[in-house]
Amino acid sequence: MPYLNQSACLAASTAMAMVMALSATPVQAQDLTTPLGRIVLGWGTSQVAIDTPQAVTVIDEAELEQQQATTLAEIFDTVPGMQAIGSDRVAGMSFNIRGIGELASADESRIIVQVDGVSSVYEQYRMGSFFSDPELFRQVEILRGPASATLYGSGAIGGVVRFETRDPQDFLSEGSENALRFRLAGESNGEGALASVIYATAPSERFDALVALNYRQSEEYVDGNGTEIEGSAFDASSGLMRGRLRFGDDLEQSLTASYRVWDSQLDDTAYSQTGTQAFGTVDRDIRDQSVSLRYQYDASAPWLNLDATLSYTDTQVEQRNASSTTPSVLFDDSEYAYRTLALDVVNTTTSAGAGWENTLTYGLQASQQDRVAIASSGAVSFHPEGLDTRLGLFVQSEFALDNGLTIIPGLRADFIEQEPSAASIAEGARYMDDVVFSPKIAAQYDINGEWSVFGSLARTERAPTLDELFSYDADEDPSLQLVAETADTIEAGFTWSRGGVFTSNDALDLRFTAFHSDISDMITRSNNASTPYHVNIGAVTTSGYEIEAAYEAEAHFARLALSDVYGEDKATGLTPTSIPQRSLSMTIGRRWREQGLQIGWRGLFTDGIEYSATDQYGGYAVHDLFAEWQPQSGPLEGIAVQFGIDNIADRTYRNSLSQDNGRGRSYRVALTRAVQW
Repeated sequence: MPYLNQSACLAASTAMAMVMALSATPVQAQDLTTPLGRIVLGWGTSQVAIDTPQAVTVIDEAELEQQQATTLAEIFDTVPGMQAIGSDRVAGMSFNIRGIGELASADESRIIVQVDGVSSVYEQYRMGSFFSDPELFRQVEILRGPASATLYGSGAIGGVVRFETRDPQDFLSEGSENALRFRLAGESNGEGALASVIYATAPSERFDALVALNYRQSEEYVDGNGTEIEGSAFDASSGLMRGRLRFGDDLEQSLTASYRVWDSQLDDTAYSQTGTQAFGTVDRDIRDQSVSLRYQYDASAPWLNLDATLSYTDTQVEQRNASSTTPSVLFDDSEYAYRTLALDVVNTTTSAGAGWENTLTYGLQASQQDRVAIASSGAVSFHPEGLDTRLGLFVQSEFALDNGLTIIPGLRADFIEQEPSAASIAEGARYMDDVVFSPKIAAQYDINGEWSVFGSLARTERAPTLDELFSYDADEDPSLQLVAETADTIEAGFTWSRGGVFTSNDALDLRFTAFHSDISDMITRSNNASTPYHVNIGAVTTSGYEIEAAYEAEAHFARLALSDVYGEDKATGLTPTSIPQRSLSMTIGRRWREQGLQIGWRGLFTDGIEYSATDQYGGYAVHDLFAEWQPQSGPLEGIAVQFGIDNIADRTYRNSLSQDNGRGRSYRVALTRAVQW
């Protein structure tokens, strides 16, 4: 383990020693905000990330644009305990949080993904689970661990990934009614290019709107050896339209309509998008679209703060002209889709008394999802069609005492009905129903305004999916005897936060989190003939720790993210193949505010990992450089130029959760021009 052990230990011990050494320094005003001080929108109430009793990371708009990511898979390297898996192809990415999530299983139900509060789900053989473009988003939140299940859905064993799309107010300053932003970007590896335009308007305080259009394309990228990654070439269009109307005597009500789309036509592309495999080629059209209507009412009364969203999502993949000569329904002309109609209603009430305050969040989530699989030769037995109907009821209470103690209990129940379609029904398959629960209790204690401790106990149950219940083939029957997975998790840690550490205006934040999960009745694919297609296995445990630290000053900034996850399959004693490599991410930068200039270095270091005697991966280190220039006055004001060099050593490497080598050296440049009137 040459790449991480010494570096990780040194970084972690340095951060801890810094905290201890500075604990006697007088507290001064903290004007600057680190990433740990960003606001979390997905906690139920708006909270600062470092003040939540759950590990939460927020990636904001500036950080997203600094990374100049071609695909969403690239933006998670700086998040402890979280990474994209599969491949860096636009259609091959899924998620892994703390060792939960792998391509061969139903990770879309163990990790909940949302865009503007609307859940996004997709599952297909050799395809990723989420399709979109980084240019559409202003913020990404990663809530790690099953404590998220209370608000987002039973079964969120790994956690929740929340994407927030662009907002008109992000582009309009005081006194401006209209804004137009153009962005052009390119990269050398794959000869990729991006063209983006955003128009925002707010003709009155009652109405604002935004339209965003993006086009991105790339040829096949290469690894450090110069080897092309087959099937990584693409072109994709994406767009966002949203309008918001505020009304009421004090404009306390709003109605927001939104439409988001991502579309890519991949002709003669690799059949396998999750990794390089010899399955031939196929023409594949992918469209992911979502429409929503959101009503919000922030009344002056403490008992009414309503947020209701009606949404419809349609993620569709059409494929044809497969080149494989293997006789299989896999290579038929076919259509796969997930179409979901959903209603989310949440209300928040507040109350207070002598020495206490309480925020109560409660509501319901109702959805009906239609899973489609149509092939020219008939039913797709391993991708069964069907209806999944759910009703979730939840309540979370945030009880804050004046002595610094906050206690947060929560409970959720999901009522689930699943029915296979007549076209894909197997012998014996039938209507199924289930009820699953997710209780939790979390607490945080502010010791002295700098130090705080936190912890949580959470249980979540994950009901089998349509895929797990009704898949079958010639040798294996539907898995109608499956029971729900259960995950029991304990999480504990501490935070330290101080302003005025080295100068009168700087900030240093640190968060340490340890966790342990026992997952029983875990559902996995069976490869044995004459058995159900999916089976419950005995138990899997995962445990580990995360360290997240950030320093912010007028002229300097630094970030550190360390993640170490262990896991064991109790039946075999082996490490599950979903456990990630130990990783350390570090960022150091320098800025000159008057000149609008900043430069920085970013490094990612990983340890080797062994899953079995024949399945091992070595550690690696990747270094990036980045720079940004935004003139603050003169004729170039309103222009931003960004430049980066990724993998500057052109290293050849492969992450253990990826099925392809990583990108070789790539030069990136972006030019942004914004005007307001």
